[in-house]
Amino acid sequence: MVASNILTKSRSLYIDTSSFLNNDNPLSLLGPSSMLSSPNSIHNSNNNNNLLTVTNRDVTTNNISEFYKGANIFITGGTGFVGKALIEKLLRTCVAIENIYVLIRPKRGLGVEQRLKELLKNPVFEKIREKTPEYFDKIQAFSGDVGQPNLGLCEADRNILLNQVNIVFHSAATVRFTEDLKDAVQLNTLGTKRVAELCKDMRHLKSFIHVSTAYSNADKNDVEEIVYDPPHDPRSIINCIETLPPDAIKLITQKLIGKHPNSYTLTKALAEYLILEHSAFLPAAIVRPSIITASWKEPFPGWVDNISGITGIMMECARGTIKSIVCNQELLMDLVPVDIVANTLITAAWHTAACRSNTIRVYNCTSSSINGISWKNFGELTQQYALEYPSKYISWYPGFTYRTSRFMHWLCHAFLHYMPACMLDIFLYCTKHKPIMLRICRKIARAAKNGEFFALHEWNFHTTTIKSLVEAVRNAEDGESFNVDLSKENGFHWDPYVKTYLLGIRQHILKDDLSSLNRAKAKLNRLYWANKAIQIASIYALLRLALW
Repeated sequence: MVASNILTKSRSLYIDTSSFLNNDNPLSLLGPSSMLSSPNSIHNSNNNNNLLTVTNRDVTTNNISEFYKGANIFITGGTGFVGKALIEKLLRTCVAIENIYVLIRPKRGLGVEQRLKELLKNPVFEKIREKTPEYFDKIQAFSGDVGQPNLGLCEADRNILLNQVNIVFHSAATVRFTEDLKDAVQLNTLGTKRVAELCKDMRHLKSFIHVSTAYSNADKNDVEEIVYDPPHDPRSIINCIETLPPDAIKLITQKLIGKHPNSYTLTKALAEYLILEHSAFLPAAIVRPSIITASWKEPFPGWVDNISGITGIMMECARGTIKSIVCNQELLMDLVPVDIVANTLITAAWHTAACRSNTIRVYNCTSSSINGISWKNFGELTQQYALEYPSKYISWYPGFTYRTSRFMHWLCHAFLHYMPACMLDIFLYCTKHKPIMLRICRKIARAAKNGEFFALHEWNFHTTTIKSLVEAVRNAEDGESFNVDLSKENGFHWDPYVKTYLLGIRQHILKDDLSSLNRAKAKLNRLYWANKAIQIASIYALLRLALW
């Protein structure tokens, strides 16, 4: 049956999905009750001069750690990359914290207490485990899920949060670019709404920090530190995913995404607008990190625990499995180390509580306009240190090229990625090993495809508010403990950082320490000559073919 002719039923309402496909504003077909209002007509809190008084918001301390003394903190997304760095930094530096409540959902048969134990085994907590393991007693796991009504909290845990929490960090989100719109809205948009509504009832709230992304406005070239009107009313989108059946949602997904590259950036934009609406009643701020990468300094250089985004691409480039990347190498990329992000969140909470404002603060936690690096230079540094510190898990001699031509990339992909993968799989099969290279090749290709939009565009991120935070932290009594400055003047340089990053990938992702370096270099040398032999043989074959 043709999808556009399917008649779907939702809440006793029959909907002809062909109408959605042929309508510029599919949400309007849900009826007046679903179109609550257009984004431009929703009350804009940026211009609200009648903010409600928030209990216990007065903060005068010029000491960041002092601000956290006796504080009870609620964190969502604590098991993620940023969440781990945030918890570690709070425990290690803000030692007088009372409690950290972490929202954790049961997963893969593990309860929340077991997941918390697994979380605390992560290498990021190594310093605390060695010196002050008693600090872990301050962490309490609450069973819940931002994708569930009322965050899935039991009544007892909810009451603890309402009566005790002073500071909230909301970083839970799905960061998958290919996430179904329904799931992305449920977690990123509706999940944010649920957290904000919980915060409105907290009796002693001082700061609420929402972790967004610098690419929440990926449809704009110039991104100021303000909340923009989203392409759709968030409440209408929420009503859409709650009302329509999955088939209908899939049919209209692309129209709803519009100029955004994927469901992730759209739903994060919608979430920001919900925070803006709630900011009339909350001491809220938004932090927008760009691409989050390995730690610069804390708790130690090069810590990374996942292969998402640029980390996975760097790893495979260093292993020699990626030879062609769709990218405009002349553009600036935007990366921010995870420890800078954690410090920005911690100091933004202090800054928000200390500096009352009738407008919501938005911090573009980015690097390109402060201390930028081009894709070309970053690629050259990656190649340099991949050859200097090869891993024993290297698959082929490293070397890759950026291309803006998708056709040329397709040719290179076929001959330099898929063909070698097929040949290796045949060899593995013949030697009675499991063929895995083609599957790995496809997985890498999907990851690279998802990032193409960001490698072909450049954004001008305004940083006025983040610079005011840098200045405030610099003037704080303990500002040196909370570095948020990525400028060259503050000692951040890309060359040593890329080296640290690759060594971190080698150690923490590939589990390959430097004791194997000599063997890896010998393997690299063999691969170099094998690569040269294949190049010479290929040139010879082409010449023979041309002269035939």
